[in-house]
Amino acid sequence: MRKPLIAGNWKMNGSAELVETFGRAFAEVDLPSSLEVLIHPPFPYLDAARRAFANTPLGLGAQTLNPLHSGARTGEVSGQMLREFGVEYVLVGHSERRQLYRENDEQVYDRLIAALSVGIKPILCVGETLEERDAGHTEDVVLRQVGYVMARLEPEQRRQVTIAYEPVWAIGTGRTATPEQAQQVMAAIRRYQAGFDRELAEGLRLLYGGSMNASNADELLAQEDIDGGLIGGASLKVDDFIAICQSAG
Repeated sequence: MRKPLIAGNWKMNGSAELVETFGRAFAEVDLPSSLEVLIHPPFPYLDAARRAFANTPLGLGAQTLNPLHSGARTGEVSGQMLREFGVEYVLVGHSERRQLYRENDEQVYDRLIAALSVGIKPILCVGETLEERDAGHTEDVVLRQVGYVMARLEPEQRRQVTIAYEPVWAIGTGRTATPEQAQQVMAAIRRYQAGFDRELAEGLRLLYGGSMNASNADELLAQEDIDGGLIGGASLKVDDFIAICQSAG
């Protein structure tokens, strides 16, 4: 049985006050133990979030990491540093990192390996652009991104990975893949993983990450192969985020 996961990615948003608001709100929320919930705040708020979330169901994630453990990389943060602040998960390959910072599949793989090497669980983000979808290349693009990483991992490493499918055209646009469209891609990812290990494929958690919100979460999370969500804008609104968590629980 796959444990549902709802992960909020605040991106370059939020404040110290918002961290405290989430901590207070989730201290009062009764969520089932069968649900895992994360917040990925910007780096400056990690320590405040660790303290504010201490007695809540909220776990702590980071938005990226550098592949190196240390060195002359001004402005960068290593996995070892993240571990010191209680980070359990990290996003790798988010579409904004791929597009805005030109991170390619090799760099995504290096970041994922760096996370695993220090005991942080990576959430591998994959997805197609609108042009790729319109050209009928959705599964080709997504499975290439998945395969570039997963085919190079040892079985035990694969078991630490969560995959988030985030159609690029549905991020921050208000557009959302239909539940059927999302399910089709999720099922393709799971079938691909079954080529390595059927048991692994059955246990692999797959998140949907394209404008999931409080109004569409029920329908998306009802799909057979959608095990949770990577939430953007709605994760900055505490009531909406709680509602999504309750849909998953």
